[in-house]
Order: sequence, then structure tokens, then C-alpha cells
Amino acid sequence: MDWFGAADNVPLIVTRAIHFAATATVTGTLLFRAVVANPTLRSEEAVAKTFRSQTQRVAWIGLAITLLSGMIWLLLQAVSMSGLPLREAATMGVLATVLNETQFGLVSEVRAALAVFLAACLAYHRFPWAGWLALAAALGLAAAIAWTGHAASTPGVTGNLHLLADMLHVLAAAAWLGGLVSLVLLLAAISRIPPLPGAVLARDAAHRFSTLGMLSVAILVLSGVVNAWILVGSVRALVVTVYGQLLILKIVMFAFMLAFAAINRFWLTPRLVPSSADTGGSEALHQLKRNSAIEIALGLAIFAVVGMLGTQHPAIHLVK
Repeated sequence: MDWFGAADNVPLIVTRAIHFAATATVTGTLLFRAVVANPTLRSEEAVAKTFRSQTQRVAWIGLAITLLSGMIWLLLQAVSMSGLPLREAATMGVLATVLNETQFGLVSEVRAALAVFLAACLAYHRFPWAGWLALAAALGLAAAIAWTGHAASTPGVTGNLHLLADMLHVLAAAAWLGGLVSLVLLLAAISRIPPLPGAVLARDAAHRFSTLGMLSVAILVLSGVVNAWILVGSVRALVVTVYGQLLILKIVMFAFMLAFAAINRFWLTPRLVPSSADTGGSEALHQLKRNSAIEIALGLAIFAVVGMLGTQHPAIHLVK
């Protein structure tokens, strides 16, 4: 069974996966900075300055990739909708039609405006409220992805529920998966300072991110159940269709991520003890960084699967 569908879908799958990962990275980075890093680093200005510089760079890179992949996605959609070869579809007339006369195009315009506003906030980050405005723009940029997928074509009240669930699913994924990048950067910065204050900071950051992660997981599970009910509909459809099999793969990878997150929260974080005589704290910090990096790799794999899911017909439409 061909999980990629038609060979022509591969560029779209790759583009979607990169776009989702980049958007999640931008959003998760800014959210992590607001709710985890800023409260944790109030008393450590040197670490805070290093971390802000690194995450500012990550946000800019993520936003640039989001914009570039978004333009490629629009071009691929123009090819798909027009049925024309790439060279003919990449004309102002065809692209203008897609932008102005399709839902995907209108959503793309809104998201492009949010991306430009986000770039302005990042550029003028020293202005009061710039950080919060940037976070609001990033959340809107991520949430609007819900209108580019299957949820946008679900009619009636079920469609509204589907859009809400998909929007929450995207935001929760961004908070967790995107925030992991910032967590690794923060733990790396903390590891360069003396063990006693570093252990306290690392434990505080890990606790705060763990709380954010548990909330994200709860939202991911609940919204995922709603999405599966609407798009899959039955256990048989989950097993016998390509869409269902891809969803099973996504769930398995999510379970592995959850296992690593549980180890981080319940085993490694309590071992970040503020004792200069105990080397266990530095070892726990090293393992925490390693496990977080593994979670990031699993998250990227999940985005690849999500890229495939968006090109497949929902299982509920294929099984009576």
C-alpha cells in the first residue's frame, strides 16, 4: 500500500511538514520565552541575555522558513487547483485567482499579514508590549492552519467543532514541540554557569515547562479524539485505510514522546538537586537535554506524518 499516495504529492507533503514544523517552532519559542524563561531567569541577567539572543535568532529563522514554505505551498496548491504545469501555474493570473477566490488563498493572505506583523514585532522587540504582540501574532499564525486542512471542509455544527479541535490541536503541538527547542537552548545556557544556581534554574525551568507540557498533552489527546471521531469514525476504518494507518503511526510516536516527557518530569527533574557536592545534578541535566533532543526528533517525524495525512482522504469517507 502506497502511504505517500501519488508521486506528485511528495513535494506537497514535504512542504507541509516543513511549514508546520517552522510555524510550531516560532510559536513555541515565543510562548516558552513568555511563560517559562522570563519568570525563571529574573535573577540571572547574563543567562537571560544569552537565551534571549538565541531564541530571537530561532524565531527569525523559523519565521523565514514559514514564509518561504508558505509561498511554495501556495504555488503547489495553484498547480493542483488549476491542473496546469508548474511553469504555467506560477503566473500572476493563476496565483491571484487562488489567493482571491479560494478559502486556502484567503487564509494564506491572513497568515501572511500575521507573519509580517510578527516580523515587525521581532524587529522592534525592545518596545513595550512587543513581546506579547509577537506572541499573539504567532498564536494566530499557528491557529489559522486549521482552516487549511480537512476541518475547513467539514460542514455545519460538526465543522465548527472540528475547526475548534484542530485549532487547539495545532496550538498545543506548537506549545510542546516548539517549546522543546527553547528548553534545550535554555538548559545548555544554564549548564555553563556554576552548578549550585544552575541546578535551581534548571529545576524551575523544567517544572514550568512540564506544567505547560501536561496541559498541551491533555489538549492534544482531547482534540485528537474529536478529530479522529470526525475523520475516522470506526476502528475498522482506522485499521484498513491509509489515513488510519498513518494516524496509528502518529499515535505510536506520540506515545514515545510522552514516555520521554514522563521520564524528564518524574525521574530527571527531581534529581536536579542544588548541591555542589553531588554530581548527580549535572548528569541529570545532561540526560534532560538529551531526552529533550530525542523528543524534538520524534516531533519532527510526527510533522512528516501530519504532512502526509493532509494529502489523504479521511478514513470515514472510504469505509461504510
